[in-house]
Amino acid sequence: MELKEKLSALQQEALAKVNDASDAQGLQQVKVEYLGKKGIITGLMKEMKSLPNEEKPMFGQLVNEARQAVEAAMTEKDAELKEKAINDKLANETIDISLPGRQFNVGSAHPLTKIVEELEDLFIGLGYEVVEGYEVETDYYNFEALNLPKSHPARDMQDSFYITEELLMRTHTSPVQARTLESRKGQGPVKIICPGKVYRRDSDDATHSHQFTQIEGLVVDENIKMSDLKGTLELFAKKMFGAEREIRLRPSFFPFTEPSVEVDISCFKCGGAGCNVCKGTGWIEILGAGMVHPNVLEMAGFDSEKYSGFAFGMGPDRIAMLKYGIEDIRHFYTDDLRFLEQFKAVEDGGSEHVSQ
Repeated sequence: MELKEKLSALQQEALAKVNDASDAQGLQQVKVEYLGKKGIITGLMKEMKSLPNEEKPMFGQLVNEARQAVEAAMTEKDAELKEKAINDKLANETIDISLPGRQFNVGSAHPLTKIVEELEDLFIGLGYEVVEGYEVETDYYNFEALNLPKSHPARDMQDSFYITEELLMRTHTSPVQARTLESRKGQGPVKIICPGKVYRRDSDDATHSHQFTQIEGLVVDENIKMSDLKGTLELFAKKMFGAEREIRLRPSFFPFTEPSVEVDISCFKCGGAGCNVCKGTGWIEILGAGMVHPNVLEMAGFDSEKYSGFAFGMGPDRIAMLKYGIEDIRHFYTDDLRFLEQFKAVEDGGSEHVSQ
């Protein structure tokens, strides 16, 4: 068989094998067999030496054309195989859109978180700074710096969990106030709120818990008066419980304030007529407050003749119970989804009263 005829036969043979290739690996084998360094078509160039000189250029051109034809066929076949692989993958991974979709449950803020954030927004708008502190505190900052020396009888109301004789789980967020005052080195003004979790040894029931949240506020500056405290608390009551709310101050005792008051708000359910929420009195006790005791200012390095201030403390747990109609404080800490899911309706603009 002459070289030209042999070349034509090899080209047709290679093209047939390219056409029959079923995958990329088979196509690669054809390429190596015919077009590789030791391939059949490539090897024909070595046989040119047996041709007359005048036929060599023509034969070389024919070999290149055969090579180009096989390469073009292989490129086309490679694209065809890749498209087929993609189509096969799509066919095997097709999503059945007739199936029902998966439902993703969207959570909502915990009711206590909602109340704390509402209070923070309110007081930040009044120029207060939000300051947080340690849940494990020293006896000094938890008691002594707040005018509660060792063996003071008022400590019995705040029996806590002690780690050592000098370390305990804080019983209120007041230590944050003491530390902040100390850090200001006797220079006012000071205007802060202190949110956080506190701990006391208490028997858990519908209205008591060994852990609960608390927010305390502190303002210290020159010429701070009791009227400033009352105005602040009136604004708080109206913002949290409605524009018709009124407050009532009753004399009380706290070691770190003097004078001290218990603060009541007019019942938002009955408007003061008397009901089960206010126990027939028309008023609901909501928080404690008072003017900062001079001893507390002096221990923190402030001149009590120059500076005065007021402080207040409230429990977001109690506020949430009143605002949402919750009857058992333990619901806040048991992570029962049936209880917590009710507050998504509140976030979406539903009623604020949550039935129990």
